[in-house]
Amino acid sequence: MSDRILNDWIDSYLEYTQNSEPPTSYRLWSAISVIAACLQRKCKFVWGDLVFFPNLYVILVGPPAARKGTAMNQAYPFLENLNIKMAAEAITREALIQELCKANDNDIDVKTGKMVFHSSLTIWSQELTVFLGYNNLQLMSDLTDWYDCKNKWTYRTKHMGTDEILGVYVNLFGATTPTLIRSTMPLESIGSGLTSRMIFVFEWDKEKVVPYTGKSKHEKTIKEGLVNDLEKIRMLSGNFRSTDKFMDKWIDWYSTQGNYPPFKDPKFDGYLERRGNHILKLSMVMNASRSSDMILDSIDIERALVILEKTEKKMLHTFAGVGKSSHADVLAKVMLDITQAGEEGLWYSDIITRYRDDADDWVMNKIVDTLKAMNFITEKITPNDTHLKYKPRKDREDATS
Repeated sequence: MSDRILNDWIDSYLEYTQNSEPPTSYRLWSAISVIAACLQRKCKFVWGDLVFFPNLYVILVGPPAARKGTAMNQAYPFLENLNIKMAAEAITREALIQELCKANDNDIDVKTGKMVFHSSLTIWSQELTVFLGYNNLQLMSDLTDWYDCKNKWTYRTKHMGTDEILGVYVNLFGATTPTLIRSTMPLESIGSGLTSRMIFVFEWDKEKVVPYTGKSKHEKTIKEGLVNDLEKIRMLSGNFRSTDKFMDKWIDWYSTQGNYPPFKDPKFDGYLERRGNHILKLSMVMNASRSSDMILDSIDIERALVILEKTEKKMLHTFAGVGKSSHADVLAKVMLDITQAGEEGLWYSDIITRYRDDADDWVMNKIVDTLKAMNFITEKITPNDTHLKYKPRKDREDATS
């Protein structure tokens, strides 16, 4: 008999937050990050010779008005209520290591009765680039190490001694803008190391306008269920197991997914190598969302695949403008403007006026030529100006089929 009030935590959270402006994807990954924070290192999935933990590095990406912070603020109180150990918004590397040290805890594996020691910490940062700092390669390296949840992580102290953290588990949920990614992350780090372990959730804008966000009686009832069931999720510990149907689905997907990558871009080569890791981690979260049995079934991996593949459709926009071209950033901004303009499109004169301090007429013409070559826009020339309009992906694919 289930000890849950709700059928599924994530679905109920999306219903609870539907009367708000953040895109559905932001709210979805907020819910996923909350569950990953609650599961901690006391939950794991032994997969052959490998061990996977449900921690994730999820980054919401979009323009300032996309409501990234709103999405994170809606989810944060659920973790506060459970006293989940969280890192400060702005913190030095040394202080963060100390936070991880102080996060040490122990739990009883309910299935084996054994004591589980772990240092589980969630980093919840609405300004990820402020958290990381400018070109902070050492912190980026630490986060890269922590992603794999090592049994023991050794570091050198200020007084040149060494110390160890046992049972590392770092779960990261942050937000940033494409502009800040371009300005704070070194070019050589894009596509490898830390960024290859991150799931970037990109949106162009908020989903809708909501003048009043007060909660209805029904939504308040849902919240009570969310709080109750998250406590049950927080209590989970031990090994996830898998059914034969889960195994069949995994083998079928993993054996062929390399032949059909979601995108081809060198900046995401490292990410593509870790898609399987993300799917297994997400499968654990999906299972914990709907049940306390810790038995992964085909429904869990299928849902994980749908969520990740849908997220990947916009992921490429994250690093738009990151490159060696001196005008890559302006190109990315123009692409964003034209996309957001939708059916109305933009006049060339308006674009050149908007970016007059960044690009002259010659450069902007080259940018427009590039967008036409990419089949990203349609162009209509009039006697006095040129009208540019975004060409949706489906139209581009139909034109080449």
